[in-house]
Amino acid sequence: MLCPIKRMVKFSAYSLMISSFTPFHSIILKNPRRFSLNIPYNQSTKSRIISSYTQKVQIHTEDAMVASRYLPPLFSVAPMMEWTDNHYRTFARLISKHAWLYTEMLAAETIVYQKGNLDRFLAYSPEQHPIVLQIGGSNLENLAKATELATPYHYDEINFNCGCPSPKVAGHGCFGVRLMLDPKFVGEAMSVIAANTNVPVSVKCRIGVDDHDSYNELCDFIYKVSSLSPTRHFIIHSRKALLNGISPADNRRIPPLKYEYYYALLRDFPDLKFTINGGINSVVEVNAALREGAHGVMVGRAAYQYPWQTLGHVDTAIYGAPSSGLTRREILKRYEEYGDSVLGRNGNNRPNVREVARPLLNLFYSEPGNSLWKRKADYAFQHCTTMKSFFEETLVAIPDSVLDSPIAGVPSGREDLFANVHDLLPSPYHAREEEALYA
Repeated sequence: MLCPIKRMVKFSAYSLMISSFTPFHSIILKNPRRFSLNIPYNQSTKSRIISSYTQKVQIHTEDAMVASRYLPPLFSVAPMMEWTDNHYRTFARLISKHAWLYTEMLAAETIVYQKGNLDRFLAYSPEQHPIVLQIGGSNLENLAKATELATPYHYDEINFNCGCPSPKVAGHGCFGVRLMLDPKFVGEAMSVIAANTNVPVSVKCRIGVDDHDSYNELCDFIYKVSSLSPTRHFIIHSRKALLNGISPADNRRIPPLKYEYYYALLRDFPDLKFTINGGINSVVEVNAALREGAHGVMVGRAAYQYPWQTLGHVDTAIYGAPSSGLTRREILKRYEEYGDSVLGRNGNNRPNVREVARPLLNLFYSEPGNSLWKRKADYAFQHCTTMKSFFEETLVAIPDSVLDSPIAGVPSGREDLFANVHDLLPSPYHAREEEALYA
């Protein structure tokens, strides 16, 4: 069962004792640190970038991870290719007001080469805040230009992908998780990203790559990146990545979870902030991680595949906010207005009803009428041209008792998922500064 828990929320230079059932609309969070780096990127070498960073970085305000108008990222939805698009994020925000949302990974080259069509890739509704842009790449100049181009869109954080094991990304693309093997470059990349934005920057990574999977190697990566750049927030997927040709799905299943590495990082890097990711599938498990000291928790596929059961409990069970009382019928009515406003916006009938409705297909997971609703949706996609007509044709499959009931009940999950994690911590890390920074 969900029980009120008190925990210290520590996100960069502030600590708040909160209860998971105590609303904190009145809490005023501190402003984020702003960095002015002025790092040149045209024809710059790595050594020039590091020299420029160490000479010109200026800290303007006290370090913090969140803007004053948002609650801290205790719960965030992971960036997922082809899933966390604009349509899904709009839908997710209708269910949860406080979850932090991430975009799909955008390659820096895509942003740079689509300079005349940026709205298609970067625009979003203001209701999606707090929202984080994740970018990927291995070219410093393009990373700098992409960040600069994204700045007018006012994302709340810029995240750099060092965790994707896809062969297209980590293989042919030579970025994603492969960059963990070159932490010095990641530090340089984070410096140029920070130089071209006025919001916090963060890194999402795994705990290791192939045979480079010791706790000390993970710590070396964290130490180098945080020492060579303004990065103070790391999202840690608690599995290593295997780059021997296995699929991304197998990379989420085969390597074992090592949550003890994450909690050891909290011990060994007390000045940094870490969000835990991997194998956490419900708000019960999110609260279990927070009870053991996690700064924040990122949930992936559970937030997409079971949106009502997962996102529907975030505001109340994680943030202690009062329930919105919204029903699924009301959420779909609001989404209908959004959907009909964006259909065909990109030309050539894109996005179409199928694309706009795709994030909704798991809304009635495990409910009466769910299978019939999906069959009706498949048929409706062939001829419906508006979201209004799509809903009129498909929602007859769902009983009124389901459509008109607000989120209720206690979600399931493993309350003891992290119960013994502190007994498994590896030996403390001791950085050898010169060797770690310049190896």
